[in-house]
Amino acid sequence: MNNPPTRAWPQPFSLPGTRQGPARTLMLGLLMLLALQPVFAAETPWSRVETVAQGRPEAIGGPSNGCLRGALALPASGEGFVNIRRHRNRYYGHARTIALVRELGAEVAARTGGRLIMVGDLAQPRGGRMASSHVSHQNGLDVDIWLTLADSPRQAWRDTPEANDPPSMLDRHGLQPNARWGAEQRLLIQRAAEHPDVDRILVNPGIKRALCRSEGEAPWLRKIRPWWGHDAHMHVRLKCPPDSPACQQQAPIRKGSGCGAELAWWFSEEARSPSRSSSGKAKPRPPAACRQLLGS
Repeated sequence: MNNPPTRAWPQPFSLPGTRQGPARTLMLGLLMLLALQPVFAAETPWSRVETVAQGRPEAIGGPSNGCLRGALALPASGEGFVNIRRHRNRYYGHARTIALVRELGAEVAARTGGRLIMVGDLAQPRGGRMASSHVSHQNGLDVDIWLTLADSPRQAWRDTPEANDPPSMLDRHGLQPNARWGAEQRLLIQRAAEHPDVDRILVNPGIKRALCRSEGEAPWLRKIRPWWGHDAHMHVRLKCPPDSPACQQQAPIRKGSGCGAELAWWFSEEARSPSRSSSGKAKPRPPAACRQLLGS
């Protein structure tokens, strides 16, 4: 699908009333390593590239098998936004992605008394597969935005080092919003979903359900797609821009708010059971244009 979970499973591994012997502990540890394998992936040729490919902005290929020409760099901070963890060198995007961050930040700041959205990973200088955390974010049209707002760039940089993610918006079971969830988070997600360039937004199923309960059948809910993880941030994906004929558009979202049976499935036993790792599958060959871009 889109972006594999990078946080805990939706239900705890340790069940009440069960004993945790050495064999069981080892087995659970192996399962966790399999689940988190994308986070600890090996370095890729793309992650070693430090320069932008010259040319007009162009998203090439798909979000999980693509690259980026003519990328723009998101500044460390600006009106209404701050970019955290810049040492990763993942603050590049298509011109429309950078514009979205600027527009969303300015609007949220205007409506929250100057608070800032915290922007995480976008793409690498030429896109492509990252060494950790993501399979997507390859063609410059993805951006992670934390659901916690910041009071200043200094505060954001101080409170969110590499090993300290902003807090989850859900309870410990991952089913219901906690006390951190509120009007600011609903505003942030809604304004992003209503932007005409946005194709879809990934959030935890618990967050999608909370929005369905509070927003009824609002048209923008259609773009909010449930996916495990994403309980502390939203993953925003833009549509293929007109200037990018080699961009591969994701399949369209079905009609409706997605608040009915489609959402209910995510809380079923089937959905909440860990699936087998797909790490053994062969990685798709990058588009020819991306291979040329990497070679240049």
